[in-house]
Amino acid sequence: MCGIAGVLYHDTDRPVADAVLREMASVLSHRGPDAEGYWKAPGIGLAHRRLSVIDLSGGDQPIGNEDGSVQVVFNGEIYNYRELQKELVRRGHRFRTESDTEVIVHLYEEYAEDLVVHLRGMFAFALWDARRRRLMLARDRLGIKPLYLYRDQEKVLFGSELKAILAYPGIPRQVEPSAVEDYLAYGFVPGPRSFLAGIERLPPAHVLVVDDGAVSARPQRYWQLDLNPDETLSVEEWIEAIEAKVAETIRLHMRADVPVGAFLSGGFDSSVIVSYAAQWSNGPLQTFSIGFPDDDFSELPYAKAVADRYATRHVEQIVTADVVNMLDELAQYYDEPFADSSAIPTYLVSRLASQSVKVVLSGDGGDEAFGGYSRYAHDLREAELRNRLPLWFRRHVLGPLARVWPKADWLPRPLRAKTRLTNLSLNATSAYANTLSVCRLPMRHRLLSPPIRAALNGHDPEHLIADVPPRWRPGDALAGMIGADVATVLPDDFLVKVDRASMAHGLEVRPPLLDHELFELAARVPSCWKVHRGETKWLFKETFRDRLPRLLWDRPKHGFEMPVDRWFRGPLSSPLRDRLVSRSGRLGELIDLSVANRILDSHVRGSSRHGNLLWALLVLDCWCDTYLESPVQRHSCRFA
Repeated sequence: MCGIAGVLYHDTDRPVADAVLREMASVLSHRGPDAEGYWKAPGIGLAHRRLSVIDLSGGDQPIGNEDGSVQVVFNGEIYNYRELQKELVRRGHRFRTESDTEVIVHLYEEYAEDLVVHLRGMFAFALWDARRRRLMLARDRLGIKPLYLYRDQEKVLFGSELKAILAYPGIPRQVEPSAVEDYLAYGFVPGPRSFLAGIERLPPAHVLVVDDGAVSARPQRYWQLDLNPDETLSVEEWIEAIEAKVAETIRLHMRADVPVGAFLSGGFDSSVIVSYAAQWSNGPLQTFSIGFPDDDFSELPYAKAVADRYATRHVEQIVTADVVNMLDELAQYYDEPFADSSAIPTYLVSRLASQSVKVVLSGDGGDEAFGGYSRYAHDLREAELRNRLPLWFRRHVLGPLARVWPKADWLPRPLRAKTRLTNLSLNATSAYANTLSVCRLPMRHRLLSPPIRAALNGHDPEHLIADVPPRWRPGDALAGMIGADVATVLPDDFLVKVDRASMAHGLEVRPPLLDHELFELAARVPSCWKVHRGETKWLFKETFRDRLPRLLWDRPKHGFEMPVDRWFRGPLSSPLRDRLVSRSGRLGELIDLSVANRILDSHVRGSSRHGNLLWALLVLDCWCDTYLESPVQRHSCRFA
C-alpha cells in the first residue's frame, strides 16, 4: 500500500521540477513511510511513497521493464501476482524483483491497456510508455484504492489523494456548488467530481489513457457488475460455492512478507474472516476492536466472544465524546468534507492496529455482496406495497400527504410516516435516493447559502442513483439497491473512510469480501436468498453460522456509527452553536447559518432528530478551516 503522484506536460520538452515532484510525494508520506522514489524524463515525472509489505528489499518504485521504456508507480496489492508471474516467465519475461508491482509492467507488454482484466486485487496505478508517449491510469473494479486527477491545456496531474494535486503550485481551491448539495444530501461527495472545481476522481473499474496532447480523453470502463440471478442452483449448492470462494479469497489476502492482523468489529463479516485467518496465521492472529461506553452502540462483547473462540491476541479501545477534538486531524487526511461519523472509530482502530502490524484484514463488502443492510429489508417492504398501489394514488394522494406530514421524530415510530409516504409516492430510484439522504428537500435548499443555491443550475443529487448503469433484472428491487450502493456509496463513502483512516497511520487494510470474483459469484445469488423472509444476509449467515459463537447468530446489526444524536443534545451542543453563530469562517459562504441554528435548536429540544446533519455541518466547517482559510485565519476545531 502506497501513495503515488505525477505530472505530465503537453510540452514534451518541458522538464518536471524535482521540487514539485518531491512536494507532491511529501504530502503523501503517511501512505508510504518506508521509502520514496522518483523517475523523470522530458515532459513526465512519477513519484512514489512506499509502505513495504511484499518484497521488502527489492520492491522500491518506480519499477520499469527490461529496457526502461515502461515505468509504473502503483498503490495497492495484486493478490494473484505469483500466478501471473509464472505465466509471464513462461512467455519469456525476465523479472528483477519478487514484487507484485513488476507484474503490471510485463502484463502491459503483453496486453497493453487490457492488462487490468488479469489483475485480482485492489489497485490504482500510473504507467508511462515512453515509446508511445502514453500515460495510462487505472483503478480497481470496486474502487478500493483512490486516484485524483487535474487536467488543463498545460498538464495532467494525478495523485492518490487530493492534497497531492494541491501541492502543485497554483492549483485553484474553488468549491464546486453541486458538490456542496451532494454532500448535504448524502454526507459524502460522489465521484467523479470532487469538492473542488476542476479536480476529479478516476471512477472505479476505469482506465484513462492520455496519449500525447489528448487533454480531453475520457476514462473507459473495463468491468461492470452484472446482478442477474442464477435460478438453477439449490441453497445447498450456493452454500458450498460461497464457502469455497470466501476461504480462497481470505487465503489470497493473507499473502505478505510481514505479519497480518484483522479488524474485529463483532459483526458477522469480520468474524467470519477472523475464523479463517486465525487458522492460517503464523502464530496467534492479532485482532483489534473499537467500542463505546453506550451499550446500544458497542459491539465489544461480540468481538470478545469471537476472539476467545479463536484464541487471538485481542486489543480493544473505548471511544468517548471528546474524540470530536480529532476533527482537525481528520479534515487534513480526508481532503474533502466527509460526514460519515464512523470515520473516527475507523481512524482510532487503524491507529491501534498500526502499533502492532502493517497489514490487517477487514470485513468491508459483505453487506453489499450479500444484502446485509437493514434498509434493504425495509425498502423491500416498501417496494412490495408500492407495486400494489395505483400510480395515480401514489402521485396525487400520497405525494401531497407526504409534503404536509410533519417530520415529528418525537412521535412513536409507527406515526413517523413522512419518509415512508414520500418513498411510496416516488419511483423506485427516487425512493432509494430519499432513503440514503442525510438532508432531504426542501430543508436542503433552505440550508444552502443563496449564492450556492443560485449556482446549482437545476442540479439534482438524485442523479447519484438514477445514473447507475441498469445491469439487473427489471423488478428486482434488492438488486437495484445493491447496484446503486456498489456504484456509489461503497466507493465514495465506505471505502474512502477506510482508505484515509488506515493510510493516515501507514496501515494497509485488505478487504477479502471485496474480491471481484467473490462479488461476481454473489451477484448471481437470487435476491430471495439474500433477504429471506425479512432477514438480511440470510444465505451468508447460513453458510458460516457454525463457525461463529451462538451469541452472534441472531444479534441485531449495529454498524460502526457514533451516538451523535445524543452527543449533540449534550456535550457538543454549545460548542457547535458557538461555531454556527460565528461569522468569521468560510462556512457561511456555503451554508445559511441562521437555518443551521434553527436545526440545532430543534434537535436540542428533542422535537426533531438531526444528529447526522449537524455532524455534517461540523465536519464541513472544519474542512473549510483546513483547506480554504489561510493559516492566520484558521481556528481549531476543538471542543471543551
